[in-house]
Formats: sequence, C-alpha cells, structure tokens
Amino acid sequence: MNRPQPNDYPIWAEAYINKVEQDIFEILEEQVFSLPALFERNKDKENYAYAENKWTLKEMLGHIIDCERIFAYRITCFARNEQQHLPGFDEDDYVSNARFGERNYEDMIEEFATLRKANLYLYRSLNDDELHRTGTASGRAINVKSILFVTAGHIIHHFGILTERYHVV
Repeated sequence: MNRPQPNDYPIWAEAYINKVEQDIFEILEEQVFSLPALFERNKDKENYAYAENKWTLKEMLGHIIDCERIFAYRITCFARNEQQHLPGFDEDDYVSNARFGERNYEDMIEEFATLRKANLYLYRSLNDDELHRTGTASGRAINVKSILFVTAGHIIHHFGILTERYHVV
C-alpha cells in the first residue's frame, strides 16, 4: 500500500506516519506480538515511571489500548462514510480517569493483542475507495489510510519512548 500524501492528514499525524518504513500490514501484524512481548518481559516494572508525573508502564499500556480503540473507531466511521465530526480526546485525561493502576497487567497485555487481531480483520477488508474516504476528527480532516499509518506509527513511537526513557528491553 502506498503511503498517505500530506494532504490526506493533519500536520500532527505526520510524525507517526513518517515512522512507518515498511509494508503497513506487516507492521500492524508484527505489533500483535512485539508489543505484548515487550510488556511481558517487563512485568516487574509495571508500576515504574521514569520521572515524577509521568505514566507508569501500565498506564502507557492503557494509553496504547485506548488509542487502538479510538483509531479503529475512526477508521470504521470514515470507511462507512460517516459525515459527523468525531471528537478529539486528551490522552492525559483519559489515563488519569481510567484506573489502569487497578487493572491486571497480564490481562491488559492480552487485551491489546486481542484488540489488534480483531482490528486487522477490519483493516484487511478495506478496499481502495474506503481507504481514501475522509472524515473529521479533532476538528481536522484525515483519511482512513492515514489513520492506519498513524495506528502503526503510534506504536513505533511508544516503542521508542519505552526503550529510551523506561529502559525496557
């Protein structure tokens, strides 16, 4: 699949889209295993935050799960030609209101993998027309293909943060 073009997405999405350097479906499928494996290997750090007022590892995983759901919802809406504008979200507010610290870490790891596996059925079913449909989220126009790339790039982004700041391996 060709990369989205700059006029297909708002400027904020570019940082995530630019992180995708190989086939989008290979990355999305690989992340089903690589992300859970990373969190699994670091069970002993689930409540670790690299600095004061930063998310714990468990909260980071919760944020990733929230975004997986939100991006899949946006893809579904826009692929189905939804004309209503979708709201944005404040990631910090979502994390602070989610009670991730009370959740079972292993369940959350499995939750991400299950969500991504289910979402891949939708993603693979999209035809060229649906991939190019555009909708508005957070007050900005973005097409379905771009959200697919954002979905993969968002995980790549957080992989970087996890290895650089949380020192997970």
